[in-house]
Amino acid sequence: MARSDVIVLGAGVVGTTAALHLAKRGLSVALVDRGGPGEETSYGNAGIIEGNTYFPYPFPFELKKLLKVAFKLAPEANYHLAALPKLLPWLFAYSLASRPSAMLDFARKMRPLFARAVAEHETLIKEANAEKYLRKNGWLKVYRSERAFEDVKSDLDTIAAAGLEFRVLDRTGTLAIEPDLAPIVARGIFWPSAASVTNPLGVTQAYAALLAKLGGVTLRGDARSLHRAGGRWRVDTDEGPVDAEAAVVALGPWASDLLEPLGIKLPLAVKRGYHLHFRPRGNSGISRPVLDAENGYLLAPMEQGLRLTTGAEFAQRDAKPTPVQFDRLLPAARALFPIGERIEKDAWLGRRPCFPDSMPVIGRAPGQPGLWLDFGHAHWGLTLGPATGRLLAEMMTGAPPFTDPAPYAAGRFH
Repeated sequence: MARSDVIVLGAGVVGTTAALHLAKRGLSVALVDRGGPGEETSYGNAGIIEGNTYFPYPFPFELKKLLKVAFKLAPEANYHLAALPKLLPWLFAYSLASRPSAMLDFARKMRPLFARAVAEHETLIKEANAEKYLRKNGWLKVYRSERAFEDVKSDLDTIAAAGLEFRVLDRTGTLAIEPDLAPIVARGIFWPSAASVTNPLGVTQAYAALLAKLGGVTLRGDARSLHRAGGRWRVDTDEGPVDAEAAVVALGPWASDLLEPLGIKLPLAVKRGYHLHFRPRGNSGISRPVLDAENGYLLAPMEQGLRLTTGAEFAQRDAKPTPVQFDRLLPAARALFPIGERIEKDAWLGRRPCFPDSMPVIGRAPGQPGLWLDFGHAHWGLTLGPATGRLLAEMMTGAPPFTDPAPYAAGRFH
């Protein structure tokens, strides 16, 4: 029987960085996952460390946008009809959280986490000797029409008043930053203080290697086997059972599989998303992630190629992949940038764990002594993993937390 101080369940970037912060504070840590570090949701994303985030992704209230989604014409969203009955309560709560007052509440509560995002990654990346993956040249959001840009002007005014750094660009300024974009853009917003990585999987694997240097162990096992045994938490792994005084659930979209049998029901849903890699045509290229605001996709230069990501798909977590959004967005993407041949045959499918208020749950699990929660990071798992891992480790070790953890408690849903 192996023993450790803490079992961390889930080896995505959220769980791996939580394990790292606990190990840095002198605890013995067992990181348990059915796969290797970073191989699930953390493998495929835009690679942006969004320290600039202020508002969440809102529910689309505009009738025109809703109709496009309903008739499956929108490149930024897709849905499975069979999944909607179960998702409707969550979608209603999500729409309430998209009201202006709720969006400002999100901004106030989440800013301390986003403000630490880049610095926390920089620290761990340096310690993990993974600087080769880090880009500190910001990211770019482009608008094809002045009207689309005007629609976000009031949000930009609020963001500017909060002190976040960005630059509004005209067509010439946008093309000066990314010369190989087509001159169909009217405006750009450049976020210079954001960072990005060229291989999210590589970053998570580097963090797991750093954990091993600090004495932590990574084991294969089924998180659903977690149970109480002799006053401790026990999980079964390929190398035998592991016991610990404390356990952390960092299972992202799979957290409910473990928690609901323990009597913990939280309103977690999954926004699915896809990516494909392409080769650019000729000598063209981009040097940072670029978001096409009106079409809901992002282009990001990665080690594997030019990554094209889709928006959200609302479906059952384990339903078969339906990457139809690529058919809708590829014409727009090719009009913006000279995309060449496809590198892989099949699109990658990932699952974002989302609460309706777009905030994660960080802290104690209700009614289960010694059980802690660190999941539900929505679109910002890569961005926020190190910051929420630090906050969780501070809470678990009794250190002063760098920000008030109360807004992220599971009890906010009851």
